[in-house]
Amino acid sequence: MSIAPDHPQLSIRRQCDLLGLNRSSFYYDPIPIGEEDLRLMREIDEIYTRLPFYGVPRMTKELKKRGFDVGKKRVRRLMRDMNIQAIYPKPNLSIPRKENPVYPYLLKDLMITAPNQVWCTDITYIRMRRGFAYLVAIMDWYSRFVLSWEISVTLVVDFCLRALRRAFKHGLPGIFNSDQGSQFTSLSFTGLLQEKEIQISMDGRGRVYDNIFIERLWRSVKYEEVYLRDYQDIQEVKEGLERYFELYNYERLHQSLDYNTPASMYYARKEVMATA
Repeated sequence: MSIAPDHPQLSIRRQCDLLGLNRSSFYYDPIPIGEEDLRLMREIDEIYTRLPFYGVPRMTKELKKRGFDVGKKRVRRLMRDMNIQAIYPKPNLSIPRKENPVYPYLLKDLMITAPNQVWCTDITYIRMRRGFAYLVAIMDWYSRFVLSWEISVTLVVDFCLRALRRAFKHGLPGIFNSDQGSQFTSLSFTGLLQEKEIQISMDGRGRVYDNIFIERLWRSVKYEEVYLRDYQDIQEVKEGLERYFELYNYERLHQSLDYNTPASMYYARKEVMATA
């Protein structure tokens, strides 16, 4: 299914709604990306998924070992465009904007015993044959159930807000955890959480393992879906991820959940709590 700008019955807004795409994804005019940069980004994505502690220096060395003539400056730019950074702690060299406060990390030593106690979120890079997209997901920490997800061709906060509003259809968490990305520190995002009286928790800078479960989700998504496909466009990305998250939530057995599915853990425990 594709979007037809001159469709006689359906407006662009309606066609985007039917496809589950933000209109910004349709109207966005991407900056052309060279074939060599796309090849590098695909390689960086695979290296980072396997070795997330590789920063710019080691990533550059690894790419050179693989035959790419590339310098640190270019690798740094591409990693920034891909919204990724190494997991090791780094000095805090940036000062948050005054209107976008950073919240403390609330999950240290916290016992997670029930669904909707803690939700977490993150954004990852999804490659396509001739471009790339970004995926945001919101996950219940207790059950690993993916409550909602959205894709976008830009990193504007809109698709994160859309995912958050969709997740609220399942209920409200006590704590919402994210990294310190500009999307999640934005007043529009934190304001929506505050409206619902949800506590806000944020990872320490560069500490990806503060949000370990969603990092494991990204590894599963990449190795079990994305790297097995060759998405032609964002519509194929959406269709592929829709199939995968259905499998992930309702069919895929998780060793860490004693070989239960996320959906069975999420809904069964909610039913027990409701009847208690």
